[in-house]
Amino acid sequence: MTPPPAGTPVPTAGDAVPAEPPRAAEPPGAAAGPSRATGGLLVLAGMLLVALNLRAAMTSLGALLDEVRVGLALSGAMAGFVTTLPAIAFAGLGATTPWLVRRFSPARLLVLAMLALTVGQVLRAVTGSAAMFLLTSALALAGIAVANILLPMLVKQHFPHRTGLVTGAYVMTMTLGATVAAASAVPVAHAFGSWRAGLGVWAGLAAVAVLPWLPAALRSRSTARRATRGDARSRPGIRPGRTRLGWAMAVYFGAQSLSGYAIMGWLAQLFRDAGFRPQDAGLLLAGVTALGVPIALLMPALAGRLGTLRPLIFALTAASSLAYLGLAFAPRDGAVLWVVLLAFGQGAFPLILTTIGLRARTADGTVALSAFAQSTGYLIAALGPLLVGIFYGATGGWTAPIGFLLVALMVQTSAGVLIARPRYIEDER
Repeated sequence: MTPPPAGTPVPTAGDAVPAEPPRAAEPPGAAAGPSRATGGLLVLAGMLLVALNLRAAMTSLGALLDEVRVGLALSGAMAGFVTTLPAIAFAGLGATTPWLVRRFSPARLLVLAMLALTVGQVLRAVTGSAAMFLLTSALALAGIAVANILLPMLVKQHFPHRTGLVTGAYVMTMTLGATVAAASAVPVAHAFGSWRAGLGVWAGLAAVAVLPWLPAALRSRSTARRATRGDARSRPGIRPGRTRLGWAMAVYFGAQSLSGYAIMGWLAQLFRDAGFRPQDAGLLLAGVTALGVPIALLMPALAGRLGTLRPLIFALTAASSLAYLGLAFAPRDGAVLWVVLLAFGQGAFPLILTTIGLRARTADGTVALSAFAQSTGYLIAALGPLLVGIFYGATGGWTAPIGFLLVALMVQTSAGVLIARPRYIEDER
């Protein structure tokens, strides 16, 4: 990445996305913002609060799915659709984010996203209708989908020389939120005597995430947005779907998310089938998430320092391959080792999020690449739990499902080789 000239101002959270990277002057609305240091800290705090919310709504539901299914009389098919809904929402709604960014400032979009997440979580916790539960869950997921795309762009916009460190911080925070929500949803539900409390409590966390972005959102003016729209119309758009790099990023994101969803959905069952008690199988699954917290911080920092990502990509592949083979042939004897290797292999998620920022020169390029890679990738990822379930049901064992995951890993590695060397999406238009 080419560093900006000395003295280049850092945009504040209220700035609209610039048509080109600012060089000599701040974008519209920045003059009214806080100092560079204060503004940077506020943006970072806001990003971490948003990240804390990006998986809690899903993992809390996963922990309480049986109670929700009984409470709302969900059919088996509808319960299955609920578990697939996040990937569908992220794919469909995430693709609209570049269009939204051209019309609203990032701060306003994040306020709206967190409000949608807040309202969606409250409404789904109080409804007695299965259909309304799905609709309100979709509303909550819409907020997450938009925030998913915006965070890599904000890293690029506000912390261009600390991409790995800041990406690692927000991915680690996201993982912490997911872990805490999964672990505490059932105890909260039991404490209040209803699964509704176990789901609804997370709305408060989403509401808090609105606060750091409110001042910047209120400072944003329509004139700044009009200027951004005019600049955007004056130049050709970035279309990752027409580039080799864009598709390689999407395939890598999709393949690693496919394995992640499959592991989260089926690993506990695999350990149960191997003879573990249900609570021990659950603890082993939680171990994958817990070990992922330091890996989420380490992986982006390493990616930002290396000239090529090949060593990391091959190391992640080796760890995942050994874990899958171990689960296939000795799931009980080496369970802890397989969990450690799986956790390391799942470091592909923070790696690809970091790479989105590393493979774009500008904020516009980052949001376009982020939207395409994530929306297309989540469509691929939605197949993971479904196909693993089909193979498991058809064969009654884990050889075929694990074989499928190994094939997906080879596809992931092939795509990783293509994105390993430094290149930029803007150069491939």
